[in-house]
Amino acid sequence: MFSGMDIIVQNIGQLPSDVFAETCQQILAHLQGQTRAVDVAEICDRFQRTGINLGWKSVQDIVRLLSLNFRSAAKTNHTPDLLITELRESSSHWTKPALQVVHQLWSEHGALVQAHQEVQAMSSIGQLVDLQWKLGMAVSSDTCRSLNSPYVSLVLKIADTSGEISYKSFEMTIPQFQNFSKQFKEMASVLETV
Repeated sequence: MFSGMDIIVQNIGQLPSDVFAETCQQILAHLQGQTRAVDVAEICDRFQRTGINLGWKSVQDIVRLLSLNFRSAAKTNHTPDLLITELRESSSHWTKPALQVVHQLWSEHGALVQAHQEVQAMSSIGQLVDLQWKLGMAVSSDTCRSLNSPYVSLVLKIADTSGEISYKSFEMTIPQFQNFSKQFKEMASVLETV
């Protein structure tokens, strides 16, 4: 019986070397900070045009597996040979052509990915994509002393360093929101002087 990893690796083995290399290069470009994200839909379309019939989920699994392995190799400063050894240990279904592509591309791009990942680790705070707020009236609360007190509900949409979107929501009393707003205004004025 095959594990989920073995199925993904078998799907990689079905890819022609040039298509697999192009996919790896897109992932490596993202990991080097050259692109904002890896476009799975574009990769899926490319596969379809070359006659490779893998569904969107299978293509997404390939991208995630390769991204994870490249990030891990960057974090631990793996040489190309060590990366290939770890891939072989993770699944016996890696094909020789696929491993040769990974070895060659990691030899060419590994140092750049490592450097970018170190910079990202130091500044891994994500990016604020959207902020939504609404004013409400409290009917029950741990922090409000009396019911029927106004509050502000905030929802932050944040893109983390891997490109994944997450949402953070919280509520504030009116004085807390006024302080929050004041701090944002101070940040804006400082940024204008930079």
